[in-house]
Amino acid sequence: MEMPEQPRSRRQTRAAILTYLLQSGGTFRPPLARAVRLSEASLSRILFDLKAEGLIEEVRRPAPYVGGPTGLVLLDGSVALAAVELTGDRLSVGVGSLSGELHYTERLPLPAKLTVETVGRVFREALTLLRDWTRRRRIRLAQIGVSVPGLGRLSEFGNPIIPCDIERIGDVVGELFANVPVEFTNSVVAHAIFHRCRTEDYPFSDTHLFVFVGQGVAGAWMDDPIEQDALQPVELGHMVFGADGPRCRCGHHGCVEAYTSLPALAELLRVTEAELLQLGNEWVTTIPLSSRVRQELRQRLFRLGLAIGNTLNVKPCRGVAISGWPSLLAEDDRKAVVDGIDACLLGGRKLAQVSLVFVPPSTGNDPQAALAFAAFCLASRGGMPAASTEAA
Repeated sequence: MEMPEQPRSRRQTRAAILTYLLQSGGTFRPPLARAVRLSEASLSRILFDLKAEGLIEEVRRPAPYVGGPTGLVLLDGSVALAAVELTGDRLSVGVGSLSGELHYTERLPLPAKLTVETVGRVFREALTLLRDWTRRRRIRLAQIGVSVPGLGRLSEFGNPIIPCDIERIGDVVGELFANVPVEFTNSVVAHAIFHRCRTEDYPFSDTHLFVFVGQGVAGAWMDDPIEQDALQPVELGHMVFGADGPRCRCGHHGCVEAYTSLPALAELLRVTEAELLQLGNEWVTTIPLSSRVRQELRQRLFRLGLAIGNTLNVKPCRGVAISGWPSLLAEDDRKAVVDGIDACLLGGRKLAQVSLVFVPPSTGNDPQAALAFAAFCLASRGGMPAASTEAA
């Protein structure tokens, strides 16, 4: 989990420390100094500032070796963050800590008829509940993170996944939470951060592609967390594999998402999406797969592999992490994804030196992904006030 180069500014130095603590869960000073490439004297001065600002704490722990350090550096558990996460059927809000512990959660169902107005009303109701809960307990929020599926560079023209007006929602957040920093992101970025910061033994610490297969299919480039453009969403789920294919919710036909998303999986398994969501990770052992369905499933997973391989052709990298329902399948079924990637890359993964790892699904745990994103936002600006010139 070492940083690739010496941080260049005060913000980057502080961000390197905070993001390392966020990903590691806490560490002693000597390994922290090595990880962020600072002398222990320089690290000590910065830790003094971060501790005075209430962002970190140092607790006594048994030394890892004889004569070793006993002060374990941790993110301060009293820092409060708010999470707002929109999924296919509900809006979840919560308040939690930098370590991911949720102290309050509220989940509001989305209306049957989804319009900008009806979804906007659910946002206002949920945000009002969040504001009232923090007011009653006199909790001062350090950051708000909002996760929205389909959010991207064309969002000003409307969201093709769930209709919502991000600018209007941002105004509501500003009205109810004046002076609290707020950041919006695509769901895939929030889930990527959740896995990078919360999944034990997450396999990659350097640049890699994260692929999320849930109610939608998308990717995110994961880069050095101290950089401003460390997280870039990739719409690989909307690669078209045939104009005569099934209709995608984006309006096109034959997108890889139309073959491999949870709604597409539910249709293949002849169950409703609600039933599939209710089963959670247990569907893979609960729903029997006929040989015909299993063969079709593998063909769809092969298409997913093609989409990932094509993405790597455009921007090569050494690692791919896949999260979502394919992670639950047996290795024989998941091999179809690998075959699809190999069919795209010149010489296959081995020649391209691409490492592929399946990580557990993170759907259904909302608003944990948005909470991880809020923590990342605070850490990546070095814990500085969002309005400061240096943090920006």
